[in-house]
Amino acid sequence: MHTVGFLILFPLLSAVLLALIGHDGIRKAIVRVSALVIAAASIYLAYRHLGGPLALFVVPSSHLLDKLLFAGDIAVAVFLLWRCKDMVKKEAWIPVLIVIQLAMMAWAEFGGQVPPVESPLYVDSFSSIMALIIGIVGTLICVYALAYMRDYHGHHGDVADHRKSFFFTMFFFLSGMFGVVFANNLAWMFFFWEITTLCSFILIGYSRTSESVRNSFLALGLNTVGSLGFAAAILYQARFSSAEHTLDLNRLIQLGPTVALLPALLISFAGMAKAAQLPFSAWLLGAMVAPTPVSALLHSSTMVKAGVFAIVKFAPVFRGTYAGLGVALIGGFTFLMASLMAVTQSNAKRVLAYSTIANLGLVVACAGVGTVEAVWAAILLIIFHAVAKGLLFLSVGTVEHRIGSRDIEDMDGLIVTRPALALVIVIGICGMFLAPFGMLISKWTCLKAFVDASPLLAVLLAYGSAPTLFFWSKWLGKIVSVPSGATGTPGGVSGDEWTALGLLAAGTAVTTAAYPLISTRAIDPYLREVYMQSLVMSRTDVAIMLVMLGLLVLIPVAFLFYPKRSTLAPSYLAGANIGGSGAFANFLGQPQEVGLRNYYLSGFLGEKGLMKAGVIIAILLVVVAFVGLAI
Repeated sequence: MHTVGFLILFPLLSAVLLALIGHDGIRKAIVRVSALVIAAASIYLAYRHLGGPLALFVVPSSHLLDKLLFAGDIAVAVFLLWRCKDMVKKEAWIPVLIVIQLAMMAWAEFGGQVPPVESPLYVDSFSSIMALIIGIVGTLICVYALAYMRDYHGHHGDVADHRKSFFFTMFFFLSGMFGVVFANNLAWMFFFWEITTLCSFILIGYSRTSESVRNSFLALGLNTVGSLGFAAAILYQARFSSAEHTLDLNRLIQLGPTVALLPALLISFAGMAKAAQLPFSAWLLGAMVAPTPVSALLHSSTMVKAGVFAIVKFAPVFRGTYAGLGVALIGGFTFLMASLMAVTQSNAKRVLAYSTIANLGLVVACAGVGTVEAVWAAILLIIFHAVAKGLLFLSVGTVEHRIGSRDIEDMDGLIVTRPALALVIVIGICGMFLAPFGMLISKWTCLKAFVDASPLLAVLLAYGSAPTLFFWSKWLGKIVSVPSGATGTPGGVSGDEWTALGLLAAGTAVTTAAYPLISTRAIDPYLREVYMQSLVMSRTDVAIMLVMLGLLVLIPVAFLFYPKRSTLAPSYLAGANIGGSGAFANFLGQPQEVGLRNYYLSGFLGEKGLMKAGVIIAILLVVVAFVGLAI
């Protein structure tokens, strides 16, 4: 209980200190110490509870806290309405939705029949895993941001320096995320849910340019649409449930689909918005305008993870239902469409954004199926995605500040010019397409679960996996190519950045190596408690992971040392090379350097066309999911 409360409140204390203190040296000390303390507390929590049974915590004066958190709901709504005052003419729908949402929560609070939740906080193996992701990956991103934000303002002199509010919001975000994963009272969970929406809104609009402001309101609007589903679930349980009026999350899940299916689907609707699933994906793409630490935080350890966490929690309720099949189809379709759209992108951050949407679509598909095998795969994907994607976002941010571009085509020869940075990117890429997808596709039980639920899901998985290999391979090829005349470039990467990059790179390899241990000690205990059965790993599974671990280590190391130990020959141009170089004489007799560029297939896979079609089809699938309640 004490550790859970500490993890929720300590980041809030750090946030307040960072809001008050503007001295750069003191800020660095607070961020570093706070990150270390939060990471240590999350590891201690995992040591105590990972693999153990569900632990429910009675909170003294919880009835008073119910009122205080509802007052917090009002405060968040008032703040957002105040921020909307200058956008009322352009975005009038957003304040309207905020008012409707607040009215629904007030109706549930004052007119409901819900008995108080005796144990409003809890911890189990799944929430312990999430706490590790938030406490380690999230705080490393905050440490990385110290140097990055200094450089950011050096490169963007026209952007006002709001680093006090920036670091306040980053740690406030962590506090809200810990609240989401530990709240057993749905009303409490909703409050922390809205804190993450508030923080993302502020962080996306950090630069206060017209584009960032517009995109921050888009994120706020689409997430508020989702939150209406969450508020509706609470209102339904408070006033309209024909069975048991309860806001106890774990109790509600135990009641099964007969009672919990409607609130589970409503909260999953909110989760799909938070996880940027179609038709809500646009907000996460717009978030790319924010500084890279914000993108990393939203994509890897906080915002989107809150969405899939809520959906996976309700996976047992969805098992064997048509509503669950609808959720799974939305996730599978999002996986396919986002993977195809990622192929068309040369902007590295947009590739990562689409990859995030696709990966989370796969998690949502697994949760919608709701079987033991599918949930096992979903949790494992969440873990791998958090570490590897955090590493990739931060790496891109550092590369952008060093070469002045985030375009993949400008990363030619990074393995020669900046080998250490290239190494961590290669590890991140290998961690994304070798580890999680290799495990998922090789795991026949997961494929069988998809086939049993709907053959269409297996088709979406197969056709969505092929483009992922394409876009990761394209990026990998640019990094490890060796253009003629390329030479090393002096470092210039700060200690804080290297600390985050190095630990996340090591974490990617260690997570892969520890996969069998993670499965048996962390995921299986959760499955046994929820499903009364576990997933037994075969020797083949372990062998496959050992091969993947070998590739995860050998591929980056081989690329790092190969150019140094080999003679680099120019490209062979059918004997037309000029003086043995990588150039040839064009039709005017002038020297022409050879350049290599990737295919992006934008003529076949137009991003706008795919997105428009994806949104329309996803809306229809959402309708299908709710229609499934009646079947």
